[in-house]
Amino acid sequence: MTPAVLSAAMRAHARGLYCLEAAAELLIGHSTWLDRSDFTTGFVNIGRGPGDDELAAADWQAAITALDTGQLPCSGSEGRMLRIAASLADGIPVDLREVLTGLDTRNAALVSQAVRHATGHRPDTHPQLQSVIF
Repeated sequence: MTPAVLSAAMRAHARGLYCLEAAAELLIGHSTWLDRSDFTTGFVNIGRGPGDDELAAADWQAAITALDTGQLPCSGSEGRMLRIAASLADGIPVDLREVLTGLDTRNAALVSQAVRHATGHRPDTHPQLQSVIF
């Protein structure tokens, strides 16, 4: 499954659930995890929904467990972004001081946008703020 198809399937699965949408958009925007076959084959479940739509959902707990045990090697920034997404999507606790420190400007902007999305402030609902914030 290509990253574009996987992105669409993750969006379809998350549709209407702000925290899941925010987590999916964070992974998609980060542009790393959905390109990694060890992540997509080991921690993303693919299925079909009503109307035969393709759906994809991450097994967040398993991914974080693999990250914690060294079975999912990555850079510090990649790990931080995965932890934040997992926390948004599945409520997995995360130490904000640990994960926010060291994010570059692009990733900090993605996280900020994900937090706004999770609180119901989707980019498409406040387009006038997008130019101010980002």
